[in-house]
Amino acid sequence: MAAESMPRDVLEITRKSLEAVNRRDFDALMTYAAPGVVYDTTPSGFGVYEGQAAIREFIEGYWYAFEDLRLELEEFLDLGNGVTFAVNRQHARPVGSTAPVQAREAHVTEWADGMVVRVTVYSDVDEGRTAARRLAASRP
Repeated sequence: MAAESMPRDVLEITRKSLEAVNRRDFDALMTYAAPGVVYDTTPSGFGVYEGQAAIREFIEGYWYAFEDLRLELEEFLDLGNGVTFAVNRQHARPVGSTAPVQAREAHVTEWADGMVVRVTVYSDVDEGRTAARRLAASRP
């Protein structure tokens, strides 16, 4: 299957989304999301959140667990057929702690008409990469 370019610059949207997360600006983050967006964190153990209100509640709760939280884009692939794969590195400090926490996670994002329709988060980056490639190959 030929890899097609997305109607909008998905790499730029991904970068702007991370900037919004780093500012803790949920409204800016959601400007790139389709109305029925799904945020699936089951592969990393947190559940599925459907719609902006449910996603907002989850993300804001996550943000409030940290005094400092910054995400950095480590890797990005446009796999075609409306699927992208990104690896994000988290740099954080939990509330009430002086110990920094670092983590890597994979985001498999599904796009339609230049908007995010689903994000699936994997704590195992290789598992996420495999899932992203399989998903891109299965889509028309």
